[in-house]
Amino acid sequence: MAIVLLFPLAEFWWAYAAFTAFVLLLLALDLGVFHRKAHVVSFRESLGWSILWIVLALVFNYGFYLYAVSRVGPEAGLQAGLEFLTGYIVERSLAIDNIFVFVLVFNYFSVPPLYQHRVLFYGIFGALVFRAGFIAVGAALMQYHAVVLIFGVFLLVTGIKLLWSPEQEIAPEKNPLIKLFRRVVPVSPDLHGSNFFVKIGERWHATRLFVALLFLEFSDIVFAVDSVPAIFAVTREPLIVYMSNVFAILGLRAMYFLLADALRRFELLKYALALILIFVGLKMTVLTYWFGGKFPIEWSLGIITALLVGAVIASLIRTAREPRSHARET
Repeated sequence: MAIVLLFPLAEFWWAYAAFTAFVLLLLALDLGVFHRKAHVVSFRESLGWSILWIVLALVFNYGFYLYAVSRVGPEAGLQAGLEFLTGYIVERSLAIDNIFVFVLVFNYFSVPPLYQHRVLFYGIFGALVFRAGFIAVGAALMQYHAVVLIFGVFLLVTGIKLLWSPEQEIAPEKNPLIKLFRRVVPVSPDLHGSNFFVKIGERWHATRLFVALLFLEFSDIVFAVDSVPAIFAVTREPLIVYMSNVFAILGLRAMYFLLADALRRFELLKYALALILIFVGLKMTVLTYWFGGKFPIEWSLGIITALLVGAVIASLIRTAREPRSHARET
């Protein structure tokens, strides 16, 4: 049975176009005005930008809710607004995995803090392009019941694997994309400032910064395989998936500089992310049908928030107890 969308592409193409133009404007202001000069992003600056991106997403969420109410009525409008918020939280929580990879990649390629913002900007810009493609394909595939079940099982398996083997390893030299790139394009071992390419002799060489960027893009494609189906488990509306996903990614760069060091204290977050993937997998395969075809969005939002908050609190308690244990041993 075909799914009836509240915001079909044929009728709301202008919303996709206007939102994309709005996002491009934000990115242009970000790089061209506020971060025109390379600098080390401080904790205070990253905190301010993180708050700004979150507030902007919430304000947009409220505006979208008001528009949805005027368009489809109070009940469906509230549902759409909550779906946007839940999708945003799901993507932001799963994006924590990206931050772990960012830290590993920058350490592996010895990217100085001075140039990390530049690499992340273009990495996130590329991620937005790839996510748009994933969402377009996902919107078409999710029309088929069998595909929904396949994605649900995939998320279940991914969550279980992450639950039992949460440690990540990174080996760019073994990545097939990096191997192919090095065969086609010569790579300079030196940094060469903030440049992605530099001319040495008669040939152009890629710098370490560009190879790091290339690996970040490849990593995001891998993460998108999990996160995009996870949001489609929350809502079948491609417009809501697209907008909530994009807003979550826009704040990812600021969140990296804010949490890169602090994440080491939140060791149990990895398990919360695994449980979220398992939950959305169950939602796509079993829970939705147990609840007559529509799992309550309020329950989804509450379960996901509880898992994240619980993991943070448990991590802080565990970290606070460790120094006492060491002190007793000595």
